[in-house]
Amino acid sequence: MKSYPFAAARIFDIPLAMHPVKGQVIARALAGRFGIGDINFAGGEPLTPVAMEWFEEGGDDSHSETPYDLVEGVAVIDVSGTLVQKSSNLRPYSGMLGYNAIRHNFLAALNDKAVSAIALSIDSPGGEVAGCFDLADLIYESREAKPTLAILNECAYSAAYAIASACEQITVPRTGGTGSVGVICMHIDASKAMSNAGFSVTIIKYGDRKADGNQFNPLAKDALARFQTDVDEMGELFVATVARNRNLSADVVRATQATTFLGAAGVEIGFADAVMAPDEAFRSLLAELG
Repeated sequence: MKSYPFAAARIFDIPLAMHPVKGQVIARALAGRFGIGDINFAGGEPLTPVAMEWFEEGGDDSHSETPYDLVEGVAVIDVSGTLVQKSSNLRPYSGMLGYNAIRHNFLAALNDKAVSAIALSIDSPGGEVAGCFDLADLIYESREAKPTLAILNECAYSAAYAIASACEQITVPRTGGTGSVGVICMHIDASKAMSNAGFSVTIIKYGDRKADGNQFNPLAKDALARFQTDVDEMGELFVATVARNRNLSADVVRATQATTFLGAAGVEIGFADAVMAPDEAFRSLLAELG
């Protein structure tokens, strides 16, 4: 059975800006691949074999693609699925998309004389922290160059919300969601499972902290404290980014405690500007552009 070590390395023991339910689904899907049985998370379906293969191979495929759709002078950039630092596809493939692809598409739209405005069509639970905030800064700093609008179709959670917040305006459908401004890091302790299976792992290392967070030993208190410090620092960066982008107090953003907000509740808290169906939001943008 293939163990998908590359996929595991991108999910466990690294900070993620992802809706917790999505994180649980991925963790559950991967657990069986490690021979340690199912992780008992409620709800959700495992990743398809195609998605698992794509995750392991880093997203390579043979599709030739244009970077975005151009509709009446508006570049519509698809931001959907789980977000990762790098992918080789300019559009979402097998449920995933790289920040590098979004950056490429966004810069191409900025430099395209036929583009008068940019709309990010977002439906994502979030994803990896790495690469997210640099992209959010780029979009925020480009506001004066061309109008930018985040059209949620349906949700923008966590890292996806960080990107949405960088746009000048955000619209959300009645049943869509915003928020989850937080960071999560999942650690798996397989030591008991290994012991029950009759395996003993000896880790030979140079440097006392070299093996911190390994799956073959229980997580030590000092290692947990260090990881928590890193997560807290990234969480504060997330709060500061959203506060700047949305012109909100950092205390207001922090006080949400990574809560998600449905439809109008996101507008009320300041995480979105209007409740609109995606097609209505696009027509409104075209009307504003004249």
